[in-house]
Amino acid sequence: MFDTALAEQIWTKKYRFQPPEGGGDADVQATWARVACAIAANDAPAEQARRDREYLEALTDFRFIPAGRILAGAGTGRNVTLFNCFVMGAIPDDLEGIFAHLREAAVTMQQGGGVGMDFSSIRPAGAAVRGVGAQASGPLSFMDSWNAMCGTIMAAGQRRGAMMGCLRIDHPDIEAFIDAKRDSTRFRNFNLSVLVSDAFMKALACDGEWPLAFGGTVQRTVGARDLWRRLMQATYDVAEPGVIFIDRVNEQNNLAYCEEILASNPCGEQMLPAYGACLLGSINLAQLVPQPFSAQAALDEEELSTLTATAVRFLDNVIDISRYPLAQQEAEAKAKRRIGLGVTGLADALLFCGAAYGSAEAIALTQRWLGTIKHAAYRASALLAAEKGRFPLYDAAILDRPNLRGLDAATRALVAEHGLRNGCLTSIAPTGTTSLLAGNVSSGIEPVFAYSYNRKVRQADGSTREEAVEDHGYRVWRQVKGDEAPPEALFVSAQSLDPSAHLAMQAAAQPFIDSSISKTVNCPEDIDFDAFVDVYAEGYHLGCKGLTTYRPNDTTGSVLSVAPATPAPAPEAELQPRPESLHGTTYKIKWPDSAHAVYVTINDIDSGGARRPFEIFINSKNMEHYAWTLGLTRMISAVLRRGGDIAFVAEELKAVFDPRGGAWMGGRYVPSLLAAIGDLLERHIAALEGGEGGPRPDPIDGAPPPAAKRAAVPATCSQCGAAAVQRIEGCDKCLECGYSRCG
Repeated sequence: MFDTALAEQIWTKKYRFQPPEGGGDADVQATWARVACAIAANDAPAEQARRDREYLEALTDFRFIPAGRILAGAGTGRNVTLFNCFVMGAIPDDLEGIFAHLREAAVTMQQGGGVGMDFSSIRPAGAAVRGVGAQASGPLSFMDSWNAMCGTIMAAGQRRGAMMGCLRIDHPDIEAFIDAKRDSTRFRNFNLSVLVSDAFMKALACDGEWPLAFGGTVQRTVGARDLWRRLMQATYDVAEPGVIFIDRVNEQNNLAYCEEILASNPCGEQMLPAYGACLLGSINLAQLVPQPFSAQAALDEEELSTLTATAVRFLDNVIDISRYPLAQQEAEAKAKRRIGLGVTGLADALLFCGAAYGSAEAIALTQRWLGTIKHAAYRASALLAAEKGRFPLYDAAILDRPNLRGLDAATRALVAEHGLRNGCLTSIAPTGTTSLLAGNVSSGIEPVFAYSYNRKVRQADGSTREEAVEDHGYRVWRQVKGDEAPPEALFVSAQSLDPSAHLAMQAAAQPFIDSSISKTVNCPEDIDFDAFVDVYAEGYHLGCKGLTTYRPNDTTGSVLSVAPATPAPAPEAELQPRPESLHGTTYKIKWPDSAHAVYVTINDIDSGGARRPFEIFINSKNMEHYAWTLGLTRMISAVLRRGGDIAFVAEELKAVFDPRGGAWMGGRYVPSLLAAIGDLLERHIAALEGGEGGPRPDPIDGAPPPAAKRAAVPATCSQCGAAAVQRIEGCDKCLECGYSRCG
């Protein structure tokens, strides 16, 4: 039943039940049967046999993959939690309370749960400790204690410990926190994230001063831009800290009426309140495309809805049968019955349907599939509420929360009538190990890392060994297509994608997810620092709740690696001096979302008897475009002046898409204004190479297409955030929440 030897090794080591007295799981089918039986035991006695079969069918062939704690622990009788992670309680600012919370974290980790903490409540280093005449050592010193505890628990058990440490951007010790991972020996058992507020982002936008305060007292101020660049530089150099936009997280939380989100679980997909628990499971989209790589390839959305309903019931049952390390965690979980249903195998499913990850088509499919899951999950939870009762802290005000505004009318009616069994329903986890267990399907909503690579596997003695791994999608391609070479335009990977493609996919998914998304934006090692900083600004403006980037560096190394290419050294390019005068052509682009036209001027130079582009200028009365057009023209002109093959410049621009929607031009869809400029540059180059007297590409017209065509690429709704706005009869109408705007 395993597609790879690595999958069988993972099952044997992590998920197979092998009690010392013998027996246990003979094969993976026995694991599925054990888990299904344990979960069905929580259903009504008359229903148990039917539910057992239903859960077993969902688990078979890894169609639904519960989180690792469930696979390893359900039905074993072991004293372990079936929840993957927790956010611990608010840490008090006194020694006794701090170490009481350290103990709680140790107990939680001992039972297999990862932990996340916000250390912002601990006074900064150097602050007075009243009554003892001493100075505080600050939150980072206490984080050292947590780090040592985690290392001790990890050494005593089989599972590697996982922790998330958070600190608010206004804490006086934030600079030391930002730089902590520069010490390659410190906080090795922690992931770190900075809790960034909307107020800070406003101060950053206006280049203002930012107060660092504790207990309502401002200790000093720093430049917001200086602090942000310090954070960005640390992340650029050592991949941490990550960023959590904490105000956005709380604003969009279904349960904001009864809780405040404190921090994140270790991987960032679940933002949780004090003692909140992270209960995860993923639907394997790669198993729901019955005819991969064919003209008929399509994901079975009816089956996706059915599987979603089963998964919601399954995870809801886990809340009742699981053990909890602490009584506070059990009370919190049962009061709100939060679950985190997500997906894995997205990139492979897109491959099977002929959509390259990050493309406009991939974004549309991703939103369609996640929308199917969202609506099916809320319907299932409402029906469960009718059967078993609403979650205890349910309030009808939840229908006004942002994530519920986009529900279709029928689902909203069900929720209004029955309430909900679960306060939050969806989340997307990284699914690293369980995706390998399922035959190395692509993880979570990540792109394929590489279609074949070496994975470092930790050994019992602490050493590592490497194993060759092949992606599931690539393996299926070879089964279907034989020796036919896979098309490079389709088989994109984390190694080849631009960071903007990562961001666009994360942003496209977020409106359909109640909690958050564990996603890494891979950046090339040679990415310019300012371009790297722009990744975070773009992520914030696209509506992401948090961001994690990875750029190869000497401090963290890598778990996965691909063999480096060894291209021949390129000849040193020589900059050609600019003549006093140049001849060129100016083009006019009418972009629908801009009140003013954009004018693009391309000047050419004679080189070796032929003409080639030498520089480019972009101008518009719309000052919104000024900063990026100025930067773009400088970068492109610098490339053009070096000569050589410049076709890639146009290709890179044409690959950029706007999540808000593009425009129809000349009878075809152009995904962004930048793509329109790239198309213009490509046709300009082609005209020069054709030997014509001068480039005369057709004028670029941004006139909108007929309503039916424009509706094929929906824009984002300003009310509910769903990418479901269509232009119908002169009005923009959201098919998710019903909001409309005419004119």
